Amino acid sequence: MGCIIVIVAAICPRALMFFLWLLTDWFSLAFRSWLWPLLGFLFMPYTTLVYMVAMLRGGQLTPGWIVLLVIAVLADLSGHGSSTEVMRRRA
Repeated sequence: MGCIIVIVAAICPRALMFFLWLLTDWFSLAFRSWLWPLLGFLFMPYTTLVYMVAMLRGGQLTPGWIVLLVIAVLADLSGHGSSTEVMRRRA
């Protein structure tokens, strides 16, 4: 059961990003190139989504959006850190 929750948590933001890219033009409005959304899709999906919404809602990062962005960065990094710890324990 625990593994299913981890898999769903890892897939959901990427699936959301894929459908947003497929059905809307939000990525082209929020980002100037295709490189940052692609890197965000691969490495930091929560951060990419929060940044995109912040840019679409006001065009700038206000203090409230910065707090959400920091939380998203921590959520993304915690996923990378926990997977590194699991690999270290197995070795």
